[in-house]
Amino acid sequence: MIYKFSDCILDLGRRTLSRDGGQQHIEPQVFDLLAFLVQSSGRTITKEDLVTAIWGGRAISDDAITSRIKSARKAIGDDGRAQRLIRTLPRVGYRFDGSVEAIARAETPEQATISATS
Repeated sequence: MIYKFSDCILDLGRRTLSRDGGQQHIEPQVFDLLAFLVQSSGRTITKEDLVTAIWGGRAISDDAITSRIKSARKAIGDDGRAQRLIRTLPRVGYRFDGSVEAIARAETPEQATISATS
């Protein structure tokens, strides 16, 4: 699936994030966290939800979550002050507040190669 929000395109199939037409470097775990938040747009996501979905239930520090949230915000042009897309809900969790549009199913690598050569 491909999701569009703000000036970003998140392609789950290719595991890529583009912003303003340019590819954004994003670590795999940060990509997974961002994808989880985008797919849960408008819902409050607790720390426990994130630990289960991203870290497979392993014990992690709050700093690990905070660090990944900060990286995700940076990748999509958000920050901790503005919180225009990823909102922190103190002592509750996080919520993706951007307007999200599912624009297409992600292509398989084989389909992408065929499309590129056609």
